[in-house]
Amino acid sequence: MTQTAPTLADELLEAHVKYELNALKGAKLKKFLHQEVDELLELAGTVTLERVISAGQVKGLIQRVVVDMELDAGLPELAAELATEVLNAPVQNEVRLGDILSREQASGFVEQALELRHQRERVISEIMVHPVYQELVSNVVYHGLVNYLYEDNLITRSVPGVGSMMKFGKKMANKAVPGLDETFERRIKAWLSDSLPGLIARSEQFLHKALSDDELRDSVMAAWVSLEDRTMAELQDGLGDVQLQEFVVLGYEFWLHFRKTPYFEGCVQVVVEGLYARYGHQPVMTLLTDIGVTREVIVTELETVGLPLVDLLREEGYLEALLRRRLAPFYRSAAAKKLLAGRT
Repeated sequence: MTQTAPTLADELLEAHVKYELNALKGAKLKKFLHQEVDELLELAGTVTLERVISAGQVKGLIQRVVVDMELDAGLPELAAELATEVLNAPVQNEVRLGDILSREQASGFVEQALELRHQRERVISEIMVHPVYQELVSNVVYHGLVNYLYEDNLITRSVPGVGSMMKFGKKMANKAVPGLDETFERRIKAWLSDSLPGLIARSEQFLHKALSDDELRDSVMAAWVSLEDRTMAELQDGLGDVQLQEFVVLGYEFWLHFRKTPYFEGCVQVVVEGLYARYGHQPVMTLLTDIGVTREVIVTELETVGLPLVDLLREEGYLEALLRRRLAPFYRSAAAKKLLAGRT
């Protein structure tokens, strides 16, 4: 069976593919990338952000990718496994807290937190009026008072045998008048109930005074000094793999709910509109410069990641197949055949 002789179009296709493959490697590819980066950055200096992508398109992208995209059920399991690997990594025993956050940085965070004086006072006030705190105060005062009356007052400590006599008298009185203990307790608690608002108000005044800026600063920084030389593993002591995985799952479930809330939608709206109010009419290069994306940054990443990726695609045969898929239809088109026929 005779083989069909290759046509001029076939020969041109082979030559073109070979040329492109040779151009997409080594120094030629590197030179090409540098040239194209320069061309794109020059274009970015004239084309505005809203021409490249509109605010509506960005919102739509966030809606599709962040809000609506269904995440596979295996994602939290993977995240939990990786978090466990991080928790058990050798680096946890090698790095101190102070290596991650310096004392100066911690002090800066404290100073900023101290500026939130109104919020601090509001939190204290809200804690004071909480039923759990009021019950705590009531119980502490009640048990302290009862303990003082029967065991720890000046008379029982100074006069031998008085404490025992008081306890004995209490037992005898309860036998003689059943329910006396309950009546006594009820009256003390009734007194506490009447006195509680004043106790709470004095507690709040005390906390406002005790939690002054200087006291808080000294307390927090003293705690920091005691912790900064401890390793991350020591700080995580007691947090086992199971607990960590449960926290990861809880965080994942929270994110699934949070991303669909009106609050998240409102935040996205404000951020995107704020971004476009500032940069929408500006050249793309202005935004890139403000966020620190320079030519050097782009070129470094292209050479570090892009060049090895192209080499891999060429070695695996993908690049040649791509070129053939792209070029072959042209060389086999009627237009190309007509042009080539006119040259023969």
